[in-house]
Amino acid sequence: MKLKSLAFLPLAFIAGTVSAQTVLTVSSWLPPTHTASKAQKDWCDLLEKNTTGKMKCNILPRGVSPAPGTYDAVKNGLADVSYTVHGYTPGRFVLTQMGEFPFLGNSAESISVAFSKVTSKYPQFEAENAGVKVLALFTHGPGIVFNTKRPIAKVDDLNGLKFRIGGGMVNEISKTLGMNVTLKPAPDSYELLSGGVMDGTLFPAESTESFKIDKIIKHATTFPGGLYNTSFVFAMNQAKYDKLTADEKKAVDAISGETAARIFGRGWDKVDTRAFALMQANGVQVTKADAKFVAEIKAKTSALEAKWVKDAEAKGLKNADKVLAEFRAEIAKQEK
Repeated sequence: MKLKSLAFLPLAFIAGTVSAQTVLTVSSWLPPTHTASKAQKDWCDLLEKNTTGKMKCNILPRGVSPAPGTYDAVKNGLADVSYTVHGYTPGRFVLTQMGEFPFLGNSAESISVAFSKVTSKYPQFEAENAGVKVLALFTHGPGIVFNTKRPIAKVDDLNGLKFRIGGGMVNEISKTLGMNVTLKPAPDSYELLSGGVMDGTLFPAESTESFKIDKIIKHATTFPGGLYNTSFVFAMNQAKYDKLTADEKKAVDAISGETAARIFGRGWDKVDTRAFALMQANGVQVTKADAKFVAEIKAKTSALEAKWVKDAEAKGLKNADKVLAEFRAEIAKQEK
């Protein structure tokens, strides 16, 4: 009889007893064990905690798109939230290549926080990422040259080897160094290297473990501040963001920008450190680029910054050289 009487309760009353919850569909083209996937989950957990469960993420078991299509997947609403590499769609992004130059910094956290802080001051960066709500821009750790053949201690040692690269500014850097490179997403690395299709790859330390090439790689060359870096965008579908309430937008905004960049960067630094220990355990020969090698690279790549300044200004970023200098200064500040 008591159950039957429930049918006569006003529908609005019954609905009111259940708290409304906003669920964000979250995708990753990397496995859930990868540091970027973990960082995205950490961001989701923080959002749920800060909103006492009113907002949460539904993290999909697999990505809605391979890496190169992820930006448009978020833009078109196949997922509400994800991240991707700007350079996976060549020619589409110019301004964000600022985060990809040689010798920027020695930790993903310092570079990512500086990248997010400086770019947020200039609306041109957000405009370039049109069609999505930018939650943060971030980078991985310092770029390293890995290969299966021989030590690399000078530019000439790169000749005759075939390398996988991820695109963006690293493509231009490798061209100026006379490298033989192929643009392929990071998850393809194991197949390319194990099958001998490629002799090496340009990666941060973390990737040797993440993509299971730690027992294939024989040589690594590190550079002060990294040979290169990679620009990522962590983004939300714009329509989904626009539909959020004012309080929900405030909750998302509060953990975006510098906060999100720090989550991604700090996680990357942690696995970079672990990867170096694994390299040592697996007998990878690590060569530290000396001052002569660094000077050689700087001489060959200096024109790339001048070209970027020109291209960035053509896309509306005034005084791009000063913005780049501000970025480098902020990284130095973060590393103190």
